[in-house]
Amino acid sequence: MAAVTPDLTVLMPVYNERATVVEAIEQTLAAELPGESLELVVVDDGSTDGTREVLEGRAWPSAVRLLRHDRNRGKGAAVRTALAQARGRSTTIMDADLEYDPANIAPLLEPIVAGEAEAVFGVRGFQSHSAYSFWYVMGNKAVTLSANLLYNSWLADIMTCHKVVTTDVFRALPLRERGFAIEPEITARLLQRGVRVYEVPITYRARSRAEGKKLTAVDGLRVLRTLGRCRIDRRGVSAERREQRLERR
Repeated sequence: MAAVTPDLTVLMPVYNERATVVEAIEQTLAAELPGESLELVVVDDGSTDGTREVLEGRAWPSAVRLLRHDRNRGKGAAVRTALAQARGRSTTIMDADLEYDPANIAPLLEPIVAGEAEAVFGVRGFQSHSAYSFWYVMGNKAVTLSANLLYNSWLADIMTCHKVVTTDVFRALPLRERGFAIEPEITARLLQRGVRVYEVPITYRARSRAEGKKLTAVDGLRVLRTLGRCRIDRRGVSAERREQRLERR
């Protein structure tokens, strides 16, 4: 019997999330989503707090596949490892820290299922009760503004984790970032490809430092560097566009 192609692949990069990873997986599997099938590809990115033991010590449903890095390589590297194994028609990223609610994925999938979009972003509202800090929100708005200026776009939240992209488009993006800068790199490469991003509001609850928040101001500088690099370096995208033009002839 031929293997069934899942409607959605969820990529879950995990690094030192022992306290939340089980609940994150269970919430993702329990989310009501359009379509009939889902697969969850979890990549333990060299955790040192016992996360790997927690993951490997449970009997997960067949929809869950566990991969691991022998050392910490960064969120971007974990996403790319999981993406290479994705079998779904569409793919999204779900962090294991419970800042995002898997129930938000459903409205993001709807425009793709309807054939109206190839990429859908979940836009965070940053309410006072759910935002991390003033400077965190301002930093997010600053890098989003930078992306809009560099790529002549009008996006509201380039750093959102909730990006649902058709898998063939996602795999075609020339991604190389190893850390959190994978998020703006995905955005930049989608815009360079000419993909019109659909946006949907989502809920969000930022963690505190005590709860494990990892982003710092240095990450913001890396985001700007990545946006600038992608704006200058179009080799991967340009080559693909040439191939597409040749195919249409």
